[in-house]
Amino acid sequence: MKFSYIIEKLGESAHNNSLSSTAIGDPEITGVTAVDEAHTGTLSYIEGSKFGKQLATTSATALILPKDQQLIAAATERGIAWISTGDPRLLFAKAIRLFYQPYHPAPKIHPSAEIHPSAEIGEKVSIGAGVVIESGVKIGSGVCIHPNVVIYPDVEIGERTILHANCTIHERTSIGSDCVIHSGAVIGAEGFGFVPTATGWYKMQQSGRTVLEDRVEVGCNTTIDRPAVGETRVGHNTKIDNLVQIGHGCKIGSNCAFAAQVGLAGGVKIGNNVILAGQVGIANQAKIGDRAIASAKAGIHNDIAPGEIVSGTPALPHKQFLKVSAVTSRLPEIYESLKQLQRQFKNKAGDP
Repeated sequence: MKFSYIIEKLGESAHNNSLSSTAIGDPEITGVTAVDEAHTGTLSYIEGSKFGKQLATTSATALILPKDQQLIAAATERGIAWISTGDPRLLFAKAIRLFYQPYHPAPKIHPSAEIHPSAEIGEKVSIGAGVVIESGVKIGSGVCIHPNVVIYPDVEIGERTILHANCTIHERTSIGSDCVIHSGAVIGAEGFGFVPTATGWYKMQQSGRTVLEDRVEVGCNTTIDRPAVGETRVGHNTKIDNLVQIGHGCKIGSNCAFAAQVGLAGGVKIGNNVILAGQVGIANQAKIGDRAIASAKAGIHNDIAPGEIVSGTPALPHKQFLKVSAVTSRLPEIYESLKQLQRQFKNKAGDP
C-alpha cells in the first residue's frame, strides 16, 4: 500500500483535524507496528515530544507524528515519510483499520445451531456452530453470533452486534446495536441476592433485567448481573475490559471505560465519562460523579464528586494520596526521630 494512499485515506477520516505530510519517495507500506519494533516497510507513530528519542533509532519507513517541528525536522532528516496530526494515537488507530479487519463470517446459519421457532432473526445474520437461541429472542439485522453462544428466552439484540464464542446472554436481557460481547462474558445472570435468616440464607429471586445500550463493548469473562427487581444498565459507548464484575442493579453512564478486574458491588451508580483503572473496587450503593477517575487498585467506599481523581484504599483525593504516600515512605525515619526525642525527654526528665 503506497504511503500516498494512506495519507489520502487518513485525511478523509481526519475531518476537522488538519494533517500535514511528506511522502519522501512514496514508499510501499506493508503493515503497522510499535515504533520500537518497527522494520522497513512499516508505519508507526510517536505520541509526543517526550518519546522523541525513539525517532533516532526506529527502523520504521513512515511515522505518524504530533505537530512538533523538531520531530518533523528529525524525521525529514532521516528520510522517514511522515504525517503530522494533533492526535497521533487516534490517527494510528485509524491506520490499523487499513491493514486489519476482525474476522467476520459470511451471513449464514450453521446446521448445528438450535433456534426456537418463535425466535425472530433479522437479515444477513451469521449464526455459528452449536449456538442455542431460546424462545422469544429477537435478533437484529447484521448480527454475528459465533459458535457455542447461548441466548436465553426473551433476549433482544440490536443490529450489527457481535457475540463472540462461548458467551452467554441470560433471559430478558436487552443489548443495543453495534455492541461487542467477547468470549466467556455472561450478561444478565442472576445477581448475588440472599437474605439472612435464623436458619441460613434465603435466596431472593432475581426477576429484573439487564440493559446494554448501543456501542457497549464487554471483555472476555466479564459478568454483568441482573437485579431482584428493576434493571442493571450500561450506558451507550461504554467500554468494559476483561474480568470485570458489575453487580446487580448498577447504573453506569455513557462513554465510561473500566479496565480489567474492576469490581462493582450492587446498586452502584456511575456517571458519564468515568474512568476506572485496573482492580478498582466500589462498595455497595456508592455514587461516582461524571468525569471522575479512580487509579489502579483504588478502594471506593463513599461517594466521589464529579471530576474528582482518587487513589488508594480507602480512596483519597489523588493529591492527598500522594502526600500520604510520601509520608508513608518516610515512616522508618520519622519513627527513629521520635525514639530519639523520647530518649532526650526521658534524660531531661531524669535530671536533678
